Amino acid sequence: MIESSPNSLTDTTPDCLTLPVPGGADVLGRILREGAQRLLAHAIQAEADEWIDARAAIVNERGHRQVVRNGHLPERTLTTQVGPIKVRQPRIRDRRRREEAETFTSKILPPYLRKSRAIEELIPWLYLKGLSTGDFNEALQALVGVNAAGLSASTITRMIESWQEEYRQWRQRSLEGKEYVYIWADGVHFNLRLEEDRQCILVLMGATADGRKELIAVHDGHRESEQSWKTLLLEVKHRGLTIDPRLATGDGALGFWKALAEVFPTTRGQRCWVHKTANVLDKLPKRLQPHAKAMLHDIWMASTKAEANRAFDLFLATYEAKYPHATDCLAKDRETLLTFYDFPAEHWMHVRTTNPIESVFATVRLRHDKTKGNGSRVACLTMVFKLMESASKRWRALNGSTLLKDVIAGVRFADGIKQPKVAA
Repeated sequence: MIESSPNSLTDTTPDCLTLPVPGGADVLGRILREGAQRLLAHAIQAEADEWIDARAAIVNERGHRQVVRNGHLPERTLTTQVGPIKVRQPRIRDRRRREEAETFTSKILPPYLRKSRAIEELIPWLYLKGLSTGDFNEALQALVGVNAAGLSASTITRMIESWQEEYRQWRQRSLEGKEYVYIWADGVHFNLRLEEDRQCILVLMGATADGRKELIAVHDGHRESEQSWKTLLLEVKHRGLTIDPRLATGDGALGFWKALAEVFPTTRGQRCWVHKTANVLDKLPKRLQPHAKAMLHDIWMASTKAEANRAFDLFLATYEAKYPHATDCLAKDRETLLTFYDFPAEHWMHVRTTNPIESVFATVRLRHDKTKGNGSRVACLTMVFKLMESASKRWRALNGSTLLKDVIAGVRFADGIKQPKVAA
């Protein structure tokens, strides 16, 4: 379970960022915009030159190059965090026949791009800030400048409905034929100013057979109860996810594990070491926590299961006499804490914790804390979905992705090493 804590993160917004004022007094903002504009122009030019140079050998019967510069495309304005920037993309002409000619497409400045990726991620945050405080225009000006077009409060209001519709369609999408080898589950709690209860958003992520991480479900649950998790898991199964994942990683929420056993009975469980470490240390005096944390680290970083068990026994022997609550907290989940040893060693860093989910929610928690809680459940759910959707574009594949086919085939692994097939 992830708790939203005001002290858990530090706001990274620069203290020197001020509202642009009439008369060009915002010198720093102007310098940043001009610098960004020059940098972007040089980068796009270099990209175009490299593309042309790679085709320098393409010539006609007279020896004239066929791929050449041909002026610039019409100027357009790109909205960025430092304000509007005017950009011009080089036009490249390929003189070959239509069926042979190639079209240059900038990876830095894709066609029709009008807002930088950072701005797209900021919009849900600004939406929530405006909803909460009514100073949406001020927030926009502070981040993109007074002259930024296309980001007015009325524009955001229209976008809100489209975001909610996007989420509804995404939640109803078919999962037919999908297979997730590993899944991660966690619950994220948020305060809601317009309602008495805290909102718990249940998140389910998965790793596909080719090692890509995907967001499976984002649901508004009632705490982390068994019924809430069961509803989520049954829904994804009803939409086509009929193959049981091989391994599920989650925290100590009993509701998830009970629901998982009912819906995907063959899926093995792996308790998150980050959550377990925090729970155990919470039951020890602060003066002992650094040493205890190092001992816990020795368990889950051991190269073999036997070494992990020896480190496990040492921790219990060290603290069980005076701090039985801490050792009981660790000992009761011994088996599920060490499940990862039965999977490829290349995958251990991915499946030992729920970090794939928590790392994404670092940004979500930051904006939630700064806005001092969300106004409504719909607003919070919309923000979480949009931010996770944006973050998913940068998720990298699992290490050792080729080994997933062995996991799917039921190949046995011991201490992370593939074992030879036993003759019948």
